[in-house]
Amino acid sequence: MKIAVDAMGGDHGLAPTVEGAIQATRESPLSVILVGDESAIQAQIDTLSGKKPNIEIFHASQVVGMHESPALAARKKRDSSIWKATELVKTKQVDAIVSAGNTGATMVSAFFLLGLIAGIERPAIAATLPTRKGKAIMLDVGATVDCSARQLHQFGIMGHEYGKHLLGVDRPRIGLLSIGEEDSKGNEVTKEAFKLLKDSHIHFIGNIEGRDVYSGNADVIVTDGFIGNVALKISEGLADAIKKMLMQEIAQSALGRVSYLFLAGPLLRLRRKTDYAEFGGAPLLGVEGISMVCHGRSSSKAIKNAILKAYSLAKYGLIEAIRGDIASGVISLEAESKIVS
Repeated sequence: MKIAVDAMGGDHGLAPTVEGAIQATRESPLSVILVGDESAIQAQIDTLSGKKPNIEIFHASQVVGMHESPALAARKKRDSSIWKATELVKTKQVDAIVSAGNTGATMVSAFFLLGLIAGIERPAIAATLPTRKGKAIMLDVGATVDCSARQLHQFGIMGHEYGKHLLGVDRPRIGLLSIGEEDSKGNEVTKEAFKLLKDSHIHFIGNIEGRDVYSGNADVIVTDGFIGNVALKISEGLADAIKKMLMQEIAQSALGRVSYLFLAGPLLRLRRKTDYAEFGGAPLLGVEGISMVCHGRSSSKAIKNAILKAYSLAKYGLIEAIRGDIASGVISLEAESKIVS
């Protein structure tokens, strides 16, 4: 199995991407195609690897910068690393793509080159979150900021299939993020989405509030990309702030510094549970191929884990599972329309 990696994406240059790719090939029976500037990639491989890793290089002469318009990849940069890497998925030369580059360009490339699964109207980025009971999935966290009730229902179906594999449960609990637990709470879109999710085959547990996201009571949390992205960024900021405030309090007194010796183990385990690098990337669900979106600040560990997750999803057959769920008439588009109307 082969995974294409956008070698030119990310905030920290080639080093963490190439190092992560090398680590992934050593930990799993897969090969990686690094897409980007061939000479620069080869030089980095030579620097980092003591022996020849199971890696190929596919040259791409252009790069889509982190602050460039995503549409630029489709219009003027079709020899960019992200566009060429996605083409490798389209032509079935690889089984998945991983990128820590421009998220918008990753989505645009996937949308235009791979297309959407039949029955899916909009894609969704599915992020993995730590909870008190393990892990949960939230989707969407940024791909589709304005959603219809039908699209939220489709997110629930995709989250159901992704949750089955990632969490290892047959019927993951699906919750709809809203402003109250009652089915009458929320705006018109969430109230209609509630009806659709309730009438489908998935294990829908109803509305959940923001305070319940990290409780572990829901395995999959459905929301639109605007709210999901805000919730994710607030969570990241809060975790960072708590960590810094805690260290400040510990450093301000001798007792705090002594107590840290006893707290170091639990704090390290907590940090590991909340570390983005442990989760790697988030799949862009709904497109006809495995496309992993990584944080721009991804370390080599995050890139490695994203590659391993992409390999796992491709091996599991996630796209085929979602396609089958939609095609089997989980709830027909005609039935959806009747409920919404």
